[in-house]
Amino acid sequence: MQIEVRTDNTIEGHEALATHIKSVVEGALERFSDRITRVEVHVTDVNGHKGGPDEMRCVIEARLQGRPAIAVTHQDASLNQVVDGAAGKLKRLIESTLSRESSLAGQRDHH
Repeated sequence: MQIEVRTDNTIEGHEALATHIKSVVEGALERFSDRITRVEVHVTDVNGHKGGPDEMRCVIEARLQGRPAIAVTHQDASLNQVVDGAAGKLKRLIESTLSRESSLAGQRDHH
């Protein structure tokens, strides 16, 4: 599973941040790693230097083998919260996508 991290120019400490984000995303998606080919994480500061609630946005796009990319967006007050929230959303989306796929396959097998 390849993970690529992109941030806007208002976010400092890209290398350390990228390492942290990769570990959070890897931890959340670990059990699907054999089905995921690529993950792109985009973190932006919505309000720039003005601050405010929900100022951070994280978009995570994942490519599962043999299917179109899926993506989630999460906004929150801090980098840690926004990355954790987006990773959790993506994990739930992949779980529901794969469980729906397996239940459909099971239905086809019974016909």
